[in-house]
Amino acid sequence: MSKIDLKSINLAEYSRKELEEAYVKLSLEKEQAELQLKWYQEQYRLSKQKLFGKSSEQNIDGQISLPIFNEAEAERQPINIEPKLDDVDIEEPKSKPKKQKGKRDKDFLRLPKQVVEYKLSKEEQVCPECGNTLHEVRPEIRRELEVIPAQIIVKETHSMIYSCRNCEREGITVPMITAPTPKPVIKGSIASPSLIADIMTKKYVDAIPLYRQEQEYKRYGLPINRQNMSNWIISAAQNWLSPMYKYLQRMLVNHDVLHADETELEVLNEPGREATTKSYMWMYRTGNGHEPIVLYEYQPSRAGDNAKAFLKGFKGYLHTDAYDGYDKLLKESKSGPAMEVTLVSCFAHARRYFTDTLRAVEDKESYMYTSAYQGVKYIDGMFELEEKLSKKSYEERYEERLSRLKPMLEVYFAWIEKEHAIALPKSSYGKAINYSFNQKEKLMNILKDGRLELSNNRAERAIKPFVIGRKNWLFSNTPQGARASAITYSIIETAKENKLIPFEYLKYLFETMPNVDITKEEELNKLLPWSKEIPDKCKAKLK
Repeated sequence: MSKIDLKSINLAEYSRKELEEAYVKLSLEKEQAELQLKWYQEQYRLSKQKLFGKSSEQNIDGQISLPIFNEAEAERQPINIEPKLDDVDIEEPKSKPKKQKGKRDKDFLRLPKQVVEYKLSKEEQVCPECGNTLHEVRPEIRRELEVIPAQIIVKETHSMIYSCRNCEREGITVPMITAPTPKPVIKGSIASPSLIADIMTKKYVDAIPLYRQEQEYKRYGLPINRQNMSNWIISAAQNWLSPMYKYLQRMLVNHDVLHADETELEVLNEPGREATTKSYMWMYRTGNGHEPIVLYEYQPSRAGDNAKAFLKGFKGYLHTDAYDGYDKLLKESKSGPAMEVTLVSCFAHARRYFTDTLRAVEDKESYMYTSAYQGVKYIDGMFELEEKLSKKSYEERYEERLSRLKPMLEVYFAWIEKEHAIALPKSSYGKAINYSFNQKEKLMNILKDGRLELSNNRAERAIKPFVIGRKNWLFSNTPQGARASAITYSIIETAKENKLIPFEYLKYLFETMPNVDITKEEELNKLLPWSKEIPDKCKAKLK
């Protein structure tokens, strides 16, 4: 029927059926307008929260928050009392119990110690009361943390050349023999293993861009520019870190539980693409219970075939964030046949959708009565159970999940299905419901193996250093540089996961690899981060 002018309507001109139809139509229009208004109000509150609110996810009930991928939040800690450096060797009087040392005090005592003694001269060792000679009782000790600034020196390697005087006298061919020396990390370069390791550590661990490092080296009187440093990083990554990276990749795909994630990267000088075109850094890592391996891979796109090509040969479980590109692993494509992979989705992501909804709640006192809060509580209950099961063996965890977690999941998904029928799809709450509704099968896969995890936070933690670094250096200049960064991040993050000091480990690799046959796996095995051959100086002393 035609549109009714409410101001000039004459009810007598319309039949009862027409009026009922008009009423239904107007009611639907009113309901749709109210829903649309509610959606706009929600979007306004969410955008305002993103601009002025806290950037990190907070649990509603004050629990420790789960990390948020693709956000490099500042981790703010409550103000701590300054740690004390008590001397564990001083004996207290018998009447006083010996003070228990805190963990940080013990950590400080693992550091190298320099003792500076101050004593009275013999002339001063006279008692002011009676004039007799004083004797030593005990030292009064004050401890301070002393910082020794970096020192840069020129290291000259003198390789002695030898000749034979007898051959010289006889006038025959004179042999010239040179004492062997270790091969350099970059032939013909002033860059030493320690200098390249320092540059890499500052950029990829401390997130200090090369232009700031250039300024710092100038303060030490060292005129090296960022282009030099970039060339050294690429050369060292390609020649020495790349063989280790490829070996770790072969080891990674032999595991049967992995985690994956990906994030954006801007590469300026990418052939055939605009500077603002999005490229991606993919990350793959081992699961719990294995020697940790963390590998990054640069790719110009987010196509699922990238993951399929990198993980070629992998069979097992793959934790992901529900990005549908990983579904390519399960299908035949240009990268190869379908893989024997079971995808496991992330309950931390499911929870995050609900907390995003709660941020838009206008009345903060009533959020506990919202459906979104109910979703958070359902998932929190699962994480609380997982915490209790964390100390159990994988077999015990598998059995207890079937008896305790499975009923919780069934209740949760029954609630999800009920809410899915009534939630507004485009609202933030509708998106939260849709995530769990669409990912039900992959979320339920947690029940298939005791080694699996309720969240993909292990991957998010591993990729976070790159996200933080990206906020400082913003982009890569070339695909070659992006690949070198991926390789270097991989070696550094794998070293960190294995409790190694990144600088010392990189320095050790650059000193050792040029002087061994790195085409042999037995040599690479000796250099793996968990190898017993790794020197103690590479191992972190602080626990």
